[in-house]
Amino acid sequence: MFKKVSSLRGMASLPRLILLALLSVGSSLAAFAGQASVEVPVTSGWQMQDAAKVPEKGTGAGARISRTSYKPKDWYDAVVPGTVLTTLVKNGVYPEPLYGENNRPDRIPESLNKTSYWYRTVVDVPAAYRGRHVWLNLEGVNFSAEVWANGTYLGTMRGAFKRGIFDISPYVKAGEKIAIAVQVKPQPHPGNPYEHTIANGMVTNGGITAIDGPTFLCTIGWDWLPGIRDRDSGIWNKVYLNSTGPVVLKDPLVTTDLPLPKTDSAEVAISATLENLANQPETGTFHADFGDVVVDKDVQLGPKESKKVSLTSAEFASLHMQNPKLWWPNGYGPQNLYSLHLAFNQNGSASDEQTFQFGVRKITYSVPDSENLTVSVNGVRIFIRGGDWGLDEGMKRIPRERLEAEIRMHAIANVNLIRNWVGQSTGEDFYELCDKYGILLWDEFFQPNPSDGPNPDDLPTYMANVRDKILHYRNHPSIAIWCARNEGFPPKEIDDQLRVLMAELEPTRLYQPSSTSGHGVNSGGPYRWRTPREYYVYNEAFKTEIGSTSIPTIESIQGMMPQKDWEQIDDDWAEHDFARGASGSDTFPMTLAARYGKVANLADFVRKSQLANYEAYRAMYEGRSAKLFNPSTAIITWMSNPAQPSFVWQLYHHDLEPDSAMYAVKKAGEMVHIQLNQLTDSIEVINNTPEIISGYMAYLTIYDIDGQAVLKRELPVTGPGDRSIDIGSLLGPWDKPKLSPVYFVQLQLKNGGGKLVSENLYWHGMPDAPDDLTALNTMQTMALEANATRHDDGDTMKITLKLTNPGKEVALLTHVQLRHGDPGKTGVDAVNERVLPVFYSDNYISLVPGESRTIEIEADTADLKGEEPYLAFDGWNVSVVSAGSSVPVATNVNAQVGHWPVTGLPIVAHTWK
Repeated sequence: MFKKVSSLRGMASLPRLILLALLSVGSSLAAFAGQASVEVPVTSGWQMQDAAKVPEKGTGAGARISRTSYKPKDWYDAVVPGTVLTTLVKNGVYPEPLYGENNRPDRIPESLNKTSYWYRTVVDVPAAYRGRHVWLNLEGVNFSAEVWANGTYLGTMRGAFKRGIFDISPYVKAGEKIAIAVQVKPQPHPGNPYEHTIANGMVTNGGITAIDGPTFLCTIGWDWLPGIRDRDSGIWNKVYLNSTGPVVLKDPLVTTDLPLPKTDSAEVAISATLENLANQPETGTFHADFGDVVVDKDVQLGPKESKKVSLTSAEFASLHMQNPKLWWPNGYGPQNLYSLHLAFNQNGSASDEQTFQFGVRKITYSVPDSENLTVSVNGVRIFIRGGDWGLDEGMKRIPRERLEAEIRMHAIANVNLIRNWVGQSTGEDFYELCDKYGILLWDEFFQPNPSDGPNPDDLPTYMANVRDKILHYRNHPSIAIWCARNEGFPPKEIDDQLRVLMAELEPTRLYQPSSTSGHGVNSGGPYRWRTPREYYVYNEAFKTEIGSTSIPTIESIQGMMPQKDWEQIDDDWAEHDFARGASGSDTFPMTLAARYGKVANLADFVRKSQLANYEAYRAMYEGRSAKLFNPSTAIITWMSNPAQPSFVWQLYHHDLEPDSAMYAVKKAGEMVHIQLNQLTDSIEVINNTPEIISGYMAYLTIYDIDGQAVLKRELPVTGPGDRSIDIGSLLGPWDKPKLSPVYFVQLQLKNGGGKLVSENLYWHGMPDAPDDLTALNTMQTMALEANATRHDDGDTMKITLKLTNPGKEVALLTHVQLRHGDPGKTGVDAVNERVLPVFYSDNYISLVPGESRTIEIEADTADLKGEEPYLAFDGWNVSVVSAGSSVPVATNVNAQVGHWPVTGLPIVAHTWK
């Protein structure tokens, strides 16, 4: 049914991203010939053309274009799902927009968002649909559309998030072809984006696009995305056919309840609307089954009658589950999911049926000892470690494979919540994958900060999109909170209707009117890089936005812009979010140089930035954990996922390679975690579990810059669950170690059995100069010993890597990168040799003298391109040698400062136009 895509290459081969969007949902209609109720994806054979260039005009155009006999001339092969611009790039009309400065308006025109486009395709209607209602389903079109089939006008769609569902039975015959035509119209108010440059900075977020409400309003341009020239117009979501009998099953809802604090039973309630399309009465059975539970209820429907039918444990004892398998957020337990099959059966066959997954869990939002928003799942408090998503991808190129890689990396990073900012990343795959990986969702509707655009002027369209979003996705256990508006309250007329909708459609979830007010919730940043100690100073409890620059690897930078822009910070960098604005990017190079020493070139900038990334992102999360549930209940970084290749606000790059920020967040998010409070120099154990810690021991070692241990101490640990436990100061009044200008603090936590539970390492300045870490430049290069073995599992390549530091100094922030091909190659060849995505159990690790660490590495075998894998290493002061490794290892020459000329990486304005 689906064609597997074997690679998720990065910016060095951007067309593959387009191919992913094109190929990830391929289909063969013949596969469905004998299955009457199966959905048939309509993804192939689509063509597209600017409506102004199509000879057919006026009210009769759709009737002609939607005939099977119509012969389009000079139309483009279209990407569906996909946007107008994605199709034009695929056809070579425009270059890849997100590479370099290709997206500037002198290369890709703003006129793309001011015209309509015709899409059409011809498909076979399965013979198995004979005698049944045939439905055409469009999951999402931006912004509006007129839909035609076989010469007949079917209706309209308006708003990017409302489905179009059309009964095409009178106009088609099973076993024959059907022509589908869709005229997509852009949003009425596309606005005029500002160009991001070094001279002008990131200018202003948003604009008039917000007046249109349910659309990809961020594509006018934000300080993390340039204006996308078509505003993501097009058939951006999936299209499919399905069939039903005379009774249709609509808007199913499953809810679960637990008798907390007990979790040994659950009440499951199921409901759906049954609609009789026939002119005569219909009888049948409403059927539900999941696990060992089977429930049937007889139903009678009058002609054209719609009826909501419910199944509850009061009527069916089997819906009172004993010992249910619970769904938990990432880190707190398994993500158990039940497959629920619903059907309306008549005479031994299904008139209509649906199958989807749900989780047994109960979410609550308050605790007795706090007025702050506190999320608990199944009676356990969840400290929210989240990431904001502004837009899943700038051009909506979001095949499931890409989304899964991104959400899996969130799970690896110990993140347990994603905030779907202004609802821009809404989509079925997104929700399903959050369910799979235990990522809770703070899910928003379609209004930005009031300063970023006006209120919607079409209330019926706005509310219709909101209603359909809730109905479409409400059965996903990952959705925890519905939020009306980013950083502001919705207007009264919207808020009033939302409250009515929630009472009708959402009996269990919290409705939060604003992302920055109420119950201790606060947004507002800061968004720039700050010293670690500053992240410990705050008053908010539930923090929905806070961020920092997040510089990618040198290979990611080289893959996102031409070489002429590598060694100067110019308008190409500004196009990728590195300019004056909330991120503080204009001053970041100076801050970096003051902290770590003068920047020699791009390689040195990246090398030093990985230290800065790690420091900031670890402290961002550890600072909140230091006040765990007293008052802190959540930390959500702005952002965790980049919409385009960027220098800021991300845990991984657009090409899916992590930078050190991801592994800093992973470190800070351990369920039981040892940390140094970088404001007070207290040593703390963060217990995110409800269980008491007893009999644990903490081990403190301080190393000087030369790797000599100058202080060792053991500290017993006992403390309650859901708390930060202060176990003592870094230095007591009796401690007088001889400290170098920069020294290292190693912390280890072991349980009563001596098993290592958590470890952490900090590089620390002297009290009178805490921000002068330039002495790190005096460290010697440590040649790490690497032993890697490969052991594949089906289509997955797995490598176990053991790294040992045999040297006398600390090996700081070692980065491993999986590649394919010849390990003897050097320089920029590495951009194309990277395997992406790769899932590392850990990365950017630091090793004290004599220490070893094991890293598990996974990737798709097909991404090796038929070549052998090897591992490349870089870091602050590391090289690598093989210690009997069966997988070749090599130092990443491309990342070495000495491999490139000294340029000073100057800031140069006015390079565009």
